[in-house]
Amino acid sequence: MKLSNGELNNQAQWEEKGYAIPSYDREKVTKKTKTNPTWLHLGAGNIFRAFPAMLNHRLLNEGKMDTGIIVGEGFDYEIIEKAYRPYDELSLLVTLKADGSVDKTVVGSVVESLRMDSTNEEEFDRLKDIFTAPSLQMVSFTITEKGYSLVNARGEIMGDVQADFTNGPAHPVSYMGKLTALLYERFKKSAEPIALVSMDNASHNGALLQATVTEFVEVWVKAGLVDDGFKEYVSDVTKVAFPWSMIDKITPRPDKDVQSLLSTEGFEDTETIITSKNTYTAPFVNAEEAEYLVIEDTFPNGRPPLEDAGVIFTDRETVDKAETMKVTTCLNPLHTALAIYGCLLGHTSIHEEMKDHELTGLIGKIGYEEGLPVVVDPKILDPKAFIDEVINVRFPNPFMPDTPQRIATDTSQKLSIRYGKTMQSYIDAENREVTDLTFIPLVLAGWLRYLMQVDDEGNKLELSPDPLLEELTPVMSAVKLGETNKEELAEIVKPILARKDIFAVDLYETGLADKVVGFLSQLTEKPGAVRDTLKQSLKN
Repeated sequence: MKLSNGELNNQAQWEEKGYAIPSYDREKVTKKTKTNPTWLHLGAGNIFRAFPAMLNHRLLNEGKMDTGIIVGEGFDYEIIEKAYRPYDELSLLVTLKADGSVDKTVVGSVVESLRMDSTNEEEFDRLKDIFTAPSLQMVSFTITEKGYSLVNARGEIMGDVQADFTNGPAHPVSYMGKLTALLYERFKKSAEPIALVSMDNASHNGALLQATVTEFVEVWVKAGLVDDGFKEYVSDVTKVAFPWSMIDKITPRPDKDVQSLLSTEGFEDTETIITSKNTYTAPFVNAEEAEYLVIEDTFPNGRPPLEDAGVIFTDRETVDKAETMKVTTCLNPLHTALAIYGCLLGHTSIHEEMKDHELTGLIGKIGYEEGLPVVVDPKILDPKAFIDEVINVRFPNPFMPDTPQRIATDTSQKLSIRYGKTMQSYIDAENREVTDLTFIPLVLAGWLRYLMQVDDEGNKLELSPDPLLEELTPVMSAVKLGETNKEELAEIVKPILARKDIFAVDLYETGLADKVVGFLSQLTEKPGAVRDTLKQSLKN
């Protein structure tokens, strides 16, 4: 079995092996989509194929939609060239369930893939045609939080962005420059309404996208590079909307065990594709069963009936609460704790960590005891039930090949969001004291211990990518296992603990710095001290 339009004609071979294939006329859907596109998605990675593309696929199967999705990729063009076009835009979604069962679905909702490359005139012109189509209702995004940034880690405007600021929309090179240039084409042709929907796992993602596009527009208008009316168009919510959303679904890199399973069943397209930009993808995507997507219902040109596929549409305030609940209490803080301590203790999979008594105890304390009392409740999702599913079903899923090393990426950029909100809530609450927190400070101390680049056994530890590593690891390298006393530790880490850009609060002003230093002192006493500290903390 191979992913191709021709192979889908042999329905029996797929059904015999338990593979679900499209029940709709894909050729008919493709023709209608290319003529009257309703949904363009930018960001061709694994999360898109496992979630938004699958939502559309379900609705096509049920006859509730008659158009598919066109996907564009503006960062890593090899994804299009190697993971989409050779397979007629088809992909295989492998859903790995906690009970050990596996669902295999050939997803056919993507009908066209394009390089978002302004130097490729043919493909960029095709994107312009799509963007200016009156039928286009939404452009959605999964480009990671970094994709919206105009500055580097030092706060400097990136070179591609500056070039686009100077040169205007004719031949943009930055992601957001290309997007704004395409939006300008829609404005010039008809100024039809459109919704630009970020589905990235970022707080206030719609506002983030809006701010970036607006900055481009203002720079170009001020420089006389675009019509003045473009600014009014983009700022008019009845013309251009930037709905907020909350998304949650884990889609790890292609897994070797999944590849083996598929191969034994006769599915041939299992190779892992590693691009020159270090993107890991494949003709298939392995993902967990659980998924959540909450979207602000602001679509000035109409929208697909995604609620029929499980999407929750609501107002902006509720979306924000759902995002805050997940990111600051019910999922992300627990994930980060597992990542930090999992790396230190030599774990290489999240599900194996969930057999570790100390680590399950740690995340239970963070979620239930420290987080839930101050959780933001969106009402559309139950916070305790969400944590229950995370701890009892999602993280322990033995078929989900996720790793603490992957989750530990960019931790310095995550701590302020994942723990800062809870710390601030304790500071603001009249009936609580922030200094009563124990396990969040233990995680922060664990991160400093991680930055020493030494695991719990005293061996060299390879750190995951993070924009602040070059700045912080030299500081923490001054700390030696069993050799640095508490007073010396306090002086070494003092500049770090005061940084609100990392922790959202000044840990000295909150009174938590001493607690973090105290835990760090325990964690650095000797090889094995990480495990000992966790055990001792959970006993108290």
